[in-house]
Amino acid sequence: MKRCLTIGLLLAAFAGIRNNVQAQTAPDDKAVIARLPDIPLLPEPLLLDEGGKRIPVTTREQWQQRRNEIRKQYQHWVSGTVPPPPDNMQVKVIAETVTQQVKVRTVELYFGPGHKAKMTLELMIPPASKPLPVFMTQWNHRGWAQIAVRRGYIGCIYAGADSKDDTRNYDQVFPGYDFATLMKRAWGASRVVDYLVKLPEVDTARIALTGHSRNGKQSLMAAAFDERIKAVVTSSGGTGGESTFRYSDERFDSESLEEITRNFPHWFNARLRLFSGCEQKLPVDQNLLMSLIAPRGLMMVSALTEGQGNDWGITQSYRSVSKAYHFLGADNNVAILLRRGRHQHAARNAEDFIDFFDYIFHRTNWHPENRLYHDYSFEKWKQLSGENTAAAKFPVANAHTPLPAGAVRERLQWLLGNEPPGTPAISPLSPLLRRNSTYGNDYLSEVIEKPVLPESVREMVVGPYNGLGDNLYGNLYFPSAAVTHDSVSSRLPLVIFLHEYSYATGSYRRIAPVIRRFTEQGYAVLTFDMVGFGTRIEEAGRFYGRYPHWSLMGKMVADTKALIGDACTRMPFIDTAHIYLSGYALGGTVALFTAALDSRVKGVAVAAAFGSLRSADTSTEGIRHYSHLHGLIPRLGFYVGQEKNIPVDFDDVLRCIGSRPLLILAPERDRHHPVAAVKQLVAPAMQANKQLTFKTPDDYNRFSESMQEEMAGWLRQQK
Repeated sequence: MKRCLTIGLLLAAFAGIRNNVQAQTAPDDKAVIARLPDIPLLPEPLLLDEGGKRIPVTTREQWQQRRNEIRKQYQHWVSGTVPPPPDNMQVKVIAETVTQQVKVRTVELYFGPGHKAKMTLELMIPPASKPLPVFMTQWNHRGWAQIAVRRGYIGCIYAGADSKDDTRNYDQVFPGYDFATLMKRAWGASRVVDYLVKLPEVDTARIALTGHSRNGKQSLMAAAFDERIKAVVTSSGGTGGESTFRYSDERFDSESLEEITRNFPHWFNARLRLFSGCEQKLPVDQNLLMSLIAPRGLMMVSALTEGQGNDWGITQSYRSVSKAYHFLGADNNVAILLRRGRHQHAARNAEDFIDFFDYIFHRTNWHPENRLYHDYSFEKWKQLSGENTAAAKFPVANAHTPLPAGAVRERLQWLLGNEPPGTPAISPLSPLLRRNSTYGNDYLSEVIEKPVLPESVREMVVGPYNGLGDNLYGNLYFPSAAVTHDSVSSRLPLVIFLHEYSYATGSYRRIAPVIRRFTEQGYAVLTFDMVGFGTRIEEAGRFYGRYPHWSLMGKMVADTKALIGDACTRMPFIDTAHIYLSGYALGGTVALFTAALDSRVKGVAVAAAFGSLRSADTSTEGIRHYSHLHGLIPRLGFYVGQEKNIPVDFDDVLRCIGSRPLLILAPERDRHHPVAAVKQLVAPAMQANKQLTFKTPDDYNRFSESMQEEMAGWLRQQK
């Protein structure tokens, strides 16, 4: 199972599992996973035998076959298996009162062998002359159910939540089934539905379910496996909810598969953790689970700026699931809501959920807005730009004749697009370090939450009226020892740290350890949100309508160059002879491109930043990552299937950087950038550049503490 977690790491991680969690995997699971096909993009809901014969689903019979396939694989690899519905349910009404005309009934259900399985629920039934729709949610969301009652729903809460969980012993009551916590709760929700469908007060064609965070995850599982649930809203379910495991790895700065299965090993089946670092092997993902809900109502909800969120990834889920809805003629039954705020919810969110249920149940004419903040596609870009070919732009590079630096820069600049003429900022930046020295920060950064820094670090916020580059916000961090009376006492070397694919949080989340480590080496550290990330999410939405012949990557490079210019001309406290770039994942890519085009960069340190553009390795996203998925370099899309003709690759970029100091960290098990290809690209540069340090840590694609320490140590040596 190449590039996956080693068995030693797995055993160490499982050591912390609570004694009552039976997280055992079969001896041959690892070997089975190794033989699974690579599916680097989201698995397709309308393909049978993906990774093999790839048979398109064109009939309802084939769709049912695909559904059965998804159900079986999901239970095996992700959720665990469930017993059949019990046929011996006993109902015990514990209490029933009437408050403000609403009948409140508490019920206990008993079922299973010896009636040892239990589920407690509470119903809130408003007065009505006909059966009413049901708003189901978990015990800790009673406030939502209260709002639903005012909207003409029967409110129903059930004991499948952390605050009250009757499902804890289900795996003991039903031996032979390995359903994990979330699936136990989802299966318990179906037992509530067993009871509801027998009540005369209930409109059985209008049962809706919702939940928040981990309860959003279990709500999706319940709706996917119980067709009596006619509509579901997953609220901020995150990874394992509306966010897929493939698009929640460390590059996205969200809750990765490794992190969620380490911190909450009981939530999912133990087999899931075996896919840490090799998520492309996972036969199913959350988009396929959600496709099982089609054609019933489904709305995916998340905050744009959630600490553990990924609005880009959720958008990809929505697009994928929409294919199943379109196939079934139910396009309008799937919706997406990317709300403002953080992870926590409020009454306004519950009202939005009920609006969606009303729409699905034909109780209103209101229609979901379905605003997409990441609405890019390669086909849309071609229409906007009018560009349709790239093959004749440059002759194919000769692998045996390295391109001169000037030719590399010309080709790279062409790939990045036509940068419009611009002018630099000229106002000097104050060296005062009072937090709000220049009108404070962007409000979105306050929502995202800034990093908590130790006393050894001082901060300077820059923007807006005296911003960086083209009116950008930024944050400068200094070692406190270099600060006297709120100003910098000496000129400092500078490192500009460029963030990963952290769509929801930009440069803020998890940056504190990096800042601490770099400032400990005596550096000033400058961070900013790149276009399309964090505080600049909306800026990217219409980028190609405004700049059809430029690129988002080109804008990122231009902004980074502008910050270098600011450091050289507007920051008297910076040692302009020692300006470095560093970054992880996307940030590392931007750093390398910028250094190749800007000689003012003294050196570069990157982690998990690149693979070969010219590679046609189908186990990775390849150049589709840049041209089709993230819209970073659209012109690369013309080379899909003709990768050998791409005018420039990273070996050229490294050669163009020349003899400047370079640190390249390429994890051995990076599923996005196979290390063998990286080694091939780096080898010629190592022969020519004696200041290039190349290391391949035994890890997967992430910016671990040891990699951060490695980078900090490298910076110390450059002073």
